[in-house]
Amino acid sequence: MTRLEDSSRADTPDASNGREDLPSNDRRGPRAASAAAGALALALLPLPADAQVAPASETDASATSPAPAKPSGAATDNAIRPFRAHFPDEALVDLKRRIAATRWPEKETVTDATQGVQLATVQKLARYWGTDYDWRKCEAKLNALPQFLTNIDGLDIHFIHVRSKHPNALPMIITHGWPGSIIEQLKIIEPLTNPTAHGGRASDAFDVVIPSLPGYGFSAKPTAPGWNPIRIANAWITLMQRLGYTKFVAQGGDWGNAISEIMALKAPPGLLGIHTNMPATVPPNISKALAFHEAPPADLTAEERNAWNQLDFFYNKGLGYAIEMNNRPQTLYGLVDSPVGLAAWMLDHDARSEEMIARVFEGKPEGLSRDDVLDNVTLYWLTNTAISSAQLYWDTRQLPAKGGFFDVRGVQIPVAVSAFAEEIYTAPRSWAEKAYPKLILYSKHDKGTHFAAWEQPDLLVSDLRAAFKSLR
Repeated sequence: MTRLEDSSRADTPDASNGREDLPSNDRRGPRAASAAAGALALALLPLPADAQVAPASETDASATSPAPAKPSGAATDNAIRPFRAHFPDEALVDLKRRIAATRWPEKETVTDATQGVQLATVQKLARYWGTDYDWRKCEAKLNALPQFLTNIDGLDIHFIHVRSKHPNALPMIITHGWPGSIIEQLKIIEPLTNPTAHGGRASDAFDVVIPSLPGYGFSAKPTAPGWNPIRIANAWITLMQRLGYTKFVAQGGDWGNAISEIMALKAPPGLLGIHTNMPATVPPNISKALAFHEAPPADLTAEERNAWNQLDFFYNKGLGYAIEMNNRPQTLYGLVDSPVGLAAWMLDHDARSEEMIARVFEGKPEGLSRDDVLDNVTLYWLTNTAISSAQLYWDTRQLPAKGGFFDVRGVQIPVAVSAFAEEIYTAPRSWAEKAYPKLILYSKHDKGTHFAAWEQPDLLVSDLRAAFKSLR
């Protein structure tokens, strides 16, 4: 099945062809070993001495004048090749056939979502997906944007690259996470690159680079272990250099935050600062207390206690997906065989976003529409990336355990934080100020779940404009 194509119609590789327990000297107890260092920690992240950034070649192509497209499998140079997405009609017919043939389980035995995504929600999703949903509309939106492929460290990386018409636009690389994709960022591209048409000033303009993570979307699938956040951070720095940028900023949530923070720790020449909508701010004493099932410290403020409660809930009831993908991603065969199974798995990322998406399919859109949700799931389905995307968790878990996903990493360059009320945890200002010595913006919002750019694009764009104003 042809899942992608360079604009020249040259053959490209089909993406369908593309943590252990803690060491014995860890004495923090069984809860810490299984949670804080396992699915809870996601093994983030040491910086080995040999994890250096490769210098950009003097012959790197500019995305404004891409080199002629080449067969992706043979691309070992620095060429930047134009790209268009296309899936054959047969793939879309097969998708609808599989949705219609879904074998349904019995209804959950409770009246809420404590057992997982509820049957009624998934059946409403499937009914719309199998009848009224039109992937071609999403494909057209993607193909209206400048998209490219380039080979970095032996792997084809797909990315959107939109240059602003305004002079002195600030380049920004934006990284998605799981279960997200480049679909998450589509709503913020126009207001970031064309601010004067969206309530901003020409001086607010950004050039936007949005890559697909390795094994996600239209990027190639790794064929060997090792594509962890450190390696991806190196690749992103190389990408920005290859595009000719000498100064830039980075943004992300979920894996995008981890990768942006690692870029910040490396502090390559030209990286001015980062923005995160899922920051790593949890103090060591809080992380330890949660790992040992201890009571919360008595001196927590109301904001800090709210964050504690959110983290405690997530660590106890929200980590099922991460535990499996950390340990046995290859076992998830059902996700590549059943589109409805894939959709349910992706919806079950965190309780608050699942509740919001359930309301969407009840006819109450709030930030996302039914098409928004299904554009993202359909991209995973058509690119056959359910397992290759999950492997990022496994690859990360192979790294030496140096702290939790939300633990402070010691970033020393300027950082801006957007804290959304229904994120996995809403980082308190007090924690953010301690985690990031050069905190240049803290913006708290009373609405918004895990998918900030997708669900609350106006709020995120406003924060990004304010955050980086002083760094231009």
